[in-house]
Amino acid sequence: MSRVILFHKPFGVLSQFTDKGTEGTPRPTLSAFIDVPGFYPAGRLDKDSEGLMVLTDDGKLQARIANPKHKMAKNYLVQVEGTPDAQALDALRGGVRLKDGVTKPADVIQIDPPDPLWPRDPPVRFRKTVPDAWLRIMLREGKNRQVRRMTAHVGLPCLRLIRVQIGQWHLNELAPGAWRFADAGGP
Repeated sequence: MSRVILFHKPFGVLSQFTDKGTEGTPRPTLSAFIDVPGFYPAGRLDKDSEGLMVLTDDGKLQARIANPKHKMAKNYLVQVEGTPDAQALDALRGGVRLKDGVTKPADVIQIDPPDPLWPRDPPVRFRKTVPDAWLRIMLREGKNRQVRRMTAHVGLPCLRLIRVQIGQWHLNELAPGAWRFADAGGP
């Protein structure tokens, strides 16, 4: 029987259990939060992003979650610098050309700022003269740093990126750095 862990990855944490970086100073990894043997991340979330990660002890389930050919939906809350216009939102929805190809169509809507939202450490930069906005973006593929590159491509640099859902699994009220076991078939 497959086992699943849902983890709320904090900002600045690597989505792996060891740090093989060459920066000299060890960076925080999953091992600082999860001490359950035999579990591996099903996909990645970059160091500068926060939110839901799914870990499993089943290689087939791990592949089904992480491999884009299975088209498992991933939902993000994205704080961007600037005010999205219809053209930018339509471009994100239709797919944008990045260096590694055109992205698949995404579901994108502008939303009110999420409330309540835990503080990020360090805080997101705030500029009095530049507005920001929040988007909800759902992807069914997983290019490296895709959401950040997509929003930058349409002139909306990403300030904060939070993954809130992968397939049937939701972040819900899971606090940053916390984890829990979940049903392998969904939440």
